[in-house]
Amino acid sequence: MSGAHVFIDRSQFPENVRRDLLESLRMRAINHKFHYESYKQAAKWLALHEEHSPARTDASCARIYVEAFAAAASALSASRVHVIGLGCGGGQKEGRLLQLLHEQHRELTYAPCDVSLPLVLAAREAGLPFVGEGQCSAVVCDFATIKDFAVTLGDSGASRVVTLFGIIPNFEPSLLLSQISRLLHATDLFLFSANLAPGDDYAAGARAVLPQYDNELTRDWLMTLLLDLGFERDNGEMTFTVETDVRGLHRIVSRFELKQSRDIRVFGETVSFRAGERIRLFFSYRHTRQTLRALASEHGIEIIHEWLNDSNEEGVFLCCKTAQA
Repeated sequence: MSGAHVFIDRSQFPENVRRDLLESLRMRAINHKFHYESYKQAAKWLALHEEHSPARTDASCARIYVEAFAAAASALSASRVHVIGLGCGGGQKEGRLLQLLHEQHRELTYAPCDVSLPLVLAAREAGLPFVGEGQCSAVVCDFATIKDFAVTLGDSGASRVVTLFGIIPNFEPSLLLSQISRLLHATDLFLFSANLAPGDDYAAGARAVLPQYDNELTRDWLMTLLLDLGFERDNGEMTFTVETDVRGLHRIVSRFELKQSRDIRVFGETVSFRAGERIRLFFSYRHTRQTLRALASEHGIEIIHEWLNDSNEEGVFLCCKTAQA
């Protein structure tokens, strides 16, 4: 019987998932990982991605990934390449990178990594046409809390390309980039993408892309978790706003404001909510080229090349670790 070998890191063991979910509810701030865990949530997110992501709807966005992958491949002199897909989602972008490297007759290994088992399996399937089944090491983990990611990945001795597509907006930047910096080797190539605020006015650019989030597919996807926890749709109202953090970075935030008090039972514990309380469901930072360069530099990561789509709403960045990091 065919199957798949998947490594489940302790960060996603039941006791840790229980702790993280209860903490999310008590803090009224949902950890983003809980929007991707089930097959139903993964399917809804993939449908949303197909409908609203510039990477799927904008030809110029597809072009910048092709150009970025070609540049990364040209920068690799080794015949053996290990691709590490962090927050791989469905793995479509990593699949295209693997295809290019496969066509260049590279010897490939691949590690799709995500918090969601369904998405890791989808990414694994996207990579298998170009990577032998025994050379694909799928990993389910929480990148924010994993203790030693380098040990989990091992060291194949191959040149490494680390990818992080579509993830930076959904993390507090310093937390994520410090994790990345610890993972990167001096010889690694690091490819990441970010949603950008278009135009010269940063705040206006963030407001301009609000419809990509405030839409029925996004609402349905985010509401899935609340319904699964025992909330009902008429218990509150979902809103989307643009907010500014303490560093002056703009992000789009979705909240659920309760119209009535509710008690819900989660893992045998009761969590009480009062009318008027707001639960933060989701946030997505909108960066600029300048904010990304500054943040990366703070963590010993140098952006050596960048590609922007025609609307300047999406960017792909090729990086390396700085010598002093």
